[in-house]
Amino acid sequence: MTAAPATAADARWFVCHTKPRCEKKFSALLKAEGFEHYLPLVTSMKRYGKSTKRFTKPLFPGYVFARIVLGDKPRIYQQDLLARAILIEHETLFLHQLEDVRTIVASGLELTVRPLMKRGTRVRVSSGPLWGLEGVVDDPANPQGIILSVDVLQQGLLVKMSLESLEILP
Repeated sequence: MTAAPATAADARWFVCHTKPRCEKKFSALLKAEGFEHYLPLVTSMKRYGKSTKRFTKPLFPGYVFARIVLGDKPRIYQQDLLARAILIEHETLFLHQLEDVRTIVASGLELTVRPLMKRGTRVRVSSGPLWGLEGVVDDPANPQGIILSVDVLQQGLLVKMSLESLEILP
């Protein structure tokens, strides 16, 4: 008895983590192989002296989303462009969020990617006069700043600052 050939119904979505600066090449490979995929691109401008250059870059550097039949997965590693492919567990939620990303990218509105910060997330100040200090996020829904802890007094100092000048600690 032979196994039935894999069909599109057997395909699963993966987050493909590419090697550095290989997103567009990997997307071209997926297209050549006939895999459904999505690489969200945004337009960016960079000034070089008096001239300005426009180019497209990945919205999520290092990541391409691909729908692959499990038996065909080895084909995505053929050009050494991929670090790893991570299976998406909750595809329904992912597809909803992916459609939201498509809508936002298609709108042409200016956007930036920011890490998700929750109350209590440990952060380090990455710029400005408080560079290097560590604290916790106060309230990202109503960002007032970060709380720096003075443990010996069981007190915290709320320092008003923008969340853009913070990096999440591991």
